[in-house]
Amino acid sequence: MELLVFGDRGKRVLFFPTRKARFYDYENWGVIEAVKYKIEAGEYQIICVDSIDAESFYNLRIAPKDRILRHLEYEKYILHEVLPFTEKKNPKSDLIVAGCSLGAYHAVNLSLRHPHLMQSVVGMSGRYDLTQGMRTFKDLFQGYVDENVYLNTPNRFITHLEDATYLDKIKQLDITIAIGREDAFLQDNQFLSKILSEKQIKHNLYIWNGEAHNPVDWKRMAQLYF
Repeated sequence: MELLVFGDRGKRVLFFPTRKARFYDYENWGVIEAVKYKIEAGEYQIICVDSIDAESFYNLRIAPKDRILRHLEYEKYILHEVLPFTEKKNPKSDLIVAGCSLGAYHAVNLSLRHPHLMQSVVGMSGRYDLTQGMRTFKDLFQGYVDENVYLNTPNRFITHLEDATYLDKIKQLDITIAIGREDAFLQDNQFLSKILSEKQIKHNLYIWNGEAHNPVDWKRMAQLYF
């Protein structure tokens, strides 16, 4: 799979694309340009990865149980190919995972499942329960939930998480969530914030004016939260 790397030093930012988007979209939308000064100053190295959303969550030609299995193959690609690649290019650097829209889901889900691998996570305009319909956005599993779906739904598995060792690792993460006040996913973000607070997991929830679900606002968010 293809990816783009911007910069050669600083903290690594693993940047997940939006729903069914591509690894070059953040560059085309000007998001990379918006944080170019930080890249050139050596603060950040940004790695834009590709997605397979059309083969997993949005592949209605296969059964829901196969959609989540395809997603887990994508996670293995990130864990066993992309992360070692970035560590080789930029060793001993902190890792931030980030994304917008469905990319925010990927970033937050990955960080909460594997909190020992990164230091920070930034979710912008994200949706953290793909099993719930929200306005025009449908339940991506059509009512189906199994163990794999459950363990890849932050708003479900964090709610019932009691393992103290696991929770301590999550509590070491720097977690930032940003969402627009008129975004369809606002309540979903507020619910995630609520359960994180109940688990005494420190985080920042920023609610922006308007929908704030577009590249113009994502440029500003990236400047603020990276």
